[in-house]
Amino acid sequence: MNVKLETPISLEETANLKVGDIVYISGTIYTARDSAHKRMVEKGSPIDINGAVIFHAGPIIKKVQDKYNMIAVGPTTSTRMNPYESQILDMGAGLIVGKGGMDKETSKALVRNKKAYLSAVGGCAALYVKTVVKVNNVHWLDLGVPEAIWELQVKEFGPLIVTMDSKGANLYDNVKK
Repeated sequence: MNVKLETPISLEETANLKVGDIVYISGTIYTARDSAHKRMVEKGSPIDINGAVIFHAGPIIKKVQDKYNMIAVGPTTSTRMNPYESQILDMGAGLIVGKGGMDKETSKALVRNKKAYLSAVGGCAALYVKTVVKVNNVHWLDLGVPEAIWELQVKEFGPLIVTMDSKGANLYDNVKK
């Protein structure tokens, strides 16, 4: 099923997603990699994380005068965020987007919080950047451009595939079997 969502994502919306659904997101999403996850867990989030879409990505950014332009944004391997993701979900994140799947602790947190993990296709950074309407803000730029939290306004960001859902279904486990 194709699903179009607007941020912030509600608990009802995340609970209704099923493995195999194709999702497109409009509104605000946030990039965050391991350094940002670690700092969010240790110091709190600089963004309103309730219902937020967290995208495991390290974008390529070009600064022109005082404006940031996104050149490319593709998914990074999500397993690097395993030590922190269950806590990020417990903090209220709505959806997690990345590539490669996540561990059993994250799967338990998805079920506990009625959330989902969506896979973005690796190698599609040029496609995904076309959905970025503008860069709204950046948080923790001291971590470096790829590790900072970039606040992006997107329109129909996707296609994304639900690969881990709130019922415990996991497309990666199915493929391994």
